Amino acid sequence: MAKQDYYDLLGVRKGASADEIKKGYRTKAKELHPDRNSDNPNAEAQFKEINEAYDVLKDAEKKAAYDRFGHAAFEGGMGGGGRPGGRGGMGGQGDFASAFSDVFDDLFGDMMGGRGGGRSRAARGNDLRYNLRISLEEAYAGLQKTINVPTAVSCTSCKGTGAEGGSEPQTCPTCAGMGKVRAQQGFFTVERTCPTCNGMGQTIKNPCTTCHGAGRVDKDRSLSVNIPAGVETGTRIRLAGEGEAGMRGGPTGDLYIFIEVKDHALFQRDGMDLYCRVPVSMTAAAMGGDIEVPTIDGGKSRVKIPEGSQSGRQMRLRSKGMPAIRGKDIGDMFIELAVETPVNLTSRQKELLREFDKLSAENNPQSAGFFSAVKNFWEGMKG
Repeated sequence: MAKQDYYDLLGVRKGASADEIKKGYRTKAKELHPDRNSDNPNAEAQFKEINEAYDVLKDAEKKAAYDRFGHAAFEGGMGGGGRPGGRGGMGGQGDFASAFSDVFDDLFGDMMGGRGGGRSRAARGNDLRYNLRISLEEAYAGLQKTINVPTAVSCTSCKGTGAEGGSEPQTCPTCAGMGKVRAQQGFFTVERTCPTCNGMGQTIKNPCTTCHGAGRVDKDRSLSVNIPAGVETGTRIRLAGEGEAGMRGGPTGDLYIFIEVKDHALFQRDGMDLYCRVPVSMTAAAMGGDIEVPTIDGGKSRVKIPEGSQSGRQMRLRSKGMPAIRGKDIGDMFIELAVETPVNLTSRQKELLREFDKLSAENNPQSAGFFSAVKNFWEGMKG
């Protein structure tokens, strides 16, 4: 039975361009794929035919031979093996896998990082993380701090190329500069990192004696970092290009500084607001008065305690909290009273307190209300 014309199989005109041939193959491959034609017993054979046609027409030399001699170009020894590519045509699975892989590259190569699109780019350096602990006062005011970061920097001996004496890296002979090699596994073609160049796409004949061909060396760097006012635990500061140098001249990674603000002895933080728990004596709470409290800027503020204040009462000092990391807003500071009960009383003090307690029974509204409620509760239970 005469073989069908390869151009007709792909639905393109004779002399079609490479893009037209690829487009025609993609259309036919979707149309005739066996998985989509389970009810057609000839689907697999037809699918193999279009892959055989595409394997010939996508190759400029094979295509030229086919245009001149037709199918005879690959018969009787002219094609170097009886079928296109010298591998037994579609009787083996290599030609189909190669053809389908090329189309897969065309469809998904850009989305997956340009696979199949030329030389591999030099590897980008790693991003680095630095944990920085600062005080609450430093977070309030902001600061400029010098940090030491262990990292990898570009080798000065070879200027980052990895090659000795200014020589140029050579294209890897194993992967032809692609950084990846393909291996046949049954029906599929598997792509792996090239073992010769480790995915770089290049090899170095004379490696630099300083960096041993890596193009970078380990070194501690001192960096001056500006920490803005208002940062809090979890704040992340990115310093572009301050991470590890890339392999053999590749782009440099970034440095990320993660802030941790230490706990403070006086203040507790909630966003932009600060809380300060201030102990006051029973006398001061009962009679009222003024007290001085510290503020985060190192100063002090005078606060008036209302007469008869109870533990837990809060008073606000506006704009005495933390600044916003962006903008000009400033939080507030809240003073929370903690009424102290005296301890280690003398006999005279106890005597005076008993006398005071007798005279102040009507001056404790919370106690009076509570015990009244308890009395009603018990009477209700008896009923």
